[in-house]
Amino acid sequence: MTDRPNVLALVLAGGEGKRLMPLTADRAKPAVPFGGTYRLIDFVLSNLVNSDMTKIAVLTQYKSHSLDRHISQTWRMSTLLGSYVTSVPAQQRTGKQWYSGSADAIFQSMNLIKDEQPDYVVVFGADNIYRMDVEAMLQAHIESGLDCTVAGIRVPRAEASAFGIIDAAEDNKINEFLEKPADPPGLPDSPDESFASMGNYIFTTEPFVKCLYEDAENEESKHDMGGSIVPYFVDRGRAQVYDFTLNDVPESTEKDRNYWRDVGTIDAYHTAHMDLVSVNPEFNLYNRKWPIFSFQEQLPGAKFTLRGTAEDSIVSAGCIISGGDVDRSVLSPNVVVDKWANLEESVVFSGARIGRNAVIRRAILDKHVIVEDGAEVGVDREADLARGFFVSDGGITVVSKSQRVAAQ
Repeated sequence: MTDRPNVLALVLAGGEGKRLMPLTADRAKPAVPFGGTYRLIDFVLSNLVNSDMTKIAVLTQYKSHSLDRHISQTWRMSTLLGSYVTSVPAQQRTGKQWYSGSADAIFQSMNLIKDEQPDYVVVFGADNIYRMDVEAMLQAHIESGLDCTVAGIRVPRAEASAFGIIDAAEDNKINEFLEKPADPPGLPDSPDESFASMGNYIFTTEPFVKCLYEDAENEESKHDMGGSIVPYFVDRGRAQVYDFTLNDVPESTEKDRNYWRDVGTIDAYHTAHMDLVSVNPEFNLYNRKWPIFSFQEQLPGAKFTLRGTAEDSIVSAGCIISGGDVDRSVLSPNVVVDKWANLEESVVFSGARIGRNAVIRRAILDKHVIVEDGAEVGVDREADLARGFFVSDGGITVVSKSQRVAAQ
C-alpha cells in the first residue's frame, strides 16, 4: 500500500447542462436520474472507486442542492485509510466571481491539491455513461513519463467533426488538439477512425499546478481543460492519448466493452436508456465485477397486478404495474401504471402516476408527473407543443417535474 502513488481525483460537476433542458431546469446535469435508480454522477464515481481511487472531490456550482445531497447521502466511505468523496461548491477563494471555465474551477479550488499533495491529479467529467478502469490509464500515464494523458475513444472519421479531436502520432504523443475540425485526422493504424476526447485527463501534479497558475494569469485564455490546459502540454510535447479500446473492465460483454455515451442532449439521453433494456443490452447494468453504486431507497419490490406486463424494460422497486403494459421503458422507483395504460420507449422518473387508458410514447416524464386517465403524451407532436411540453428534434416529448397532463 505504501508503494502506491498518492492520487487525487477531481470530478467536474458544475456545468449547467443547457442542452438537457428541461431536465436541468431544477437540478445540476450530473444529478439527472439515469437507468431507474442512478444519477449521472454515479457512473464516474463508481469508475473511480472500482479503480481504488478513493480521494475524490466533486466540484459543483449550478443548482447543486440535489447533487450535494445525493453525494452526502450516498458516497460515504471509511475515513480509516483516508478515503473520502466530498462535494466542493464554488468558494470564490480567488475573488468575487464564479467559475469561468473548467480549468478555472480547479484553479479556484487549488487548496484541495495543496492540502492533499498528490503525485497525480485525475480530472474527469461527471455526466457520461461508461465503465473504465482508471488505474490502467494511470499506469499508462506513469510509464510514459509525460505530464498529461487524455483519454480518447475511437469514432468514425465521418462523424468526428462533432467532437474535440486528438491528432496523435504512432507513439500516442499528441500532435494537436482540434475542436470540432471540418477535416478530422485519421489514426495511424486506422485511417477511417479518429480519436475523440472523452473529457477525462490525468496530470503529473507539479507541471499541472504550474500550468494552472500560468493559465489564470492569461487574460486571453478560455480557462478550459480541453481548450487551454491540454494545448499547453501538447505545445511542449508533454501530452499523450490513452486509447480507450485498450481498457479492460472485468466481465464486460462484447457489446458494452468500450461503451461511452455523451448524454448531453435529450435525444442522446433517451437513446442511452434504450441501450439498457434489450435482452443483450448495449450497456450492461448487471456487471457484478464492476458495479455502479448509488443510493437505494428502502422500498418493497415492484408489483404486477391485474395482468400488468413489462417487456424489455427496467422496473425499479416500489413500482406498481396495475393492469397496464410497459414496453422498452425504464421506470424509476414508486411509479404507478394503472389499468389499460400503455408505455412505449419511455423514461419515467420517481413518483410519477400514469392513469387508466393513458398512452405514453417515446417520452420522458420527470418526477411526480401525473398523467390523467385517457391522456396521451408523445402521440401528437403538435398537441404536445401546444400544451407547453418540450419536444426534441428526434421527437422525444419531455414533461417537466410535477406537471399534470389532462386528457384532451
